[in-house]
Amino acid sequence: MEWLEASTENCPVQRTLDVVGEKWTLLILRDAVNGVRRFDDFRRHIGLSEAVLSDRLRKLTAAGVLETAPYQEPGSRSRNEYRLTRKGWDLWPVLMALSQWGETHTLGPGGPALDVRHTDCGAPVRVAVLCAGEHTPLTPKDVTARLGPGARHRP
Repeated sequence: MEWLEASTENCPVQRTLDVVGEKWTLLILRDAVNGVRRFDDFRRHIGLSEAVLSDRLRKLTAAGVLETAPYQEPGSRSRNEYRLTRKGWDLWPVLMALSQWGETHTLGPGGPALDVRHTDCGAPVRVAVLCAGEHTPLTPKDVTARLGPGARHRP
């Protein structure tokens, strides 16, 4: 069976996009990685409607990417903060890769809004594809993609 004959219903890219493939969802995750936790802060910083934000937060929570934690400001009702779960933090390299691509291909003249550097040495952080047995970055020419055990014939 070849790639074009395979069903994509079990494709990890497709399944990931089912969870995080909307623009606003990725921006919520970007902000969550950078310490935003509260509904009003997400809404104000990203600039989206309450309805869209509520929907995206609900979906991310249902998918186990975010979890809620109650908090209460003095004199106000109890509300929830949104915190990344381990599953959510596992999306950090994806966000870094998107940022790296954007810095290379879409950056405006003022430079990036966020400068991410290694705490110990101060060097910029870069995302790379590595072989599990080596630490040398790979290019698409260095890998072979074959259908996996979950591949099924396309209906």
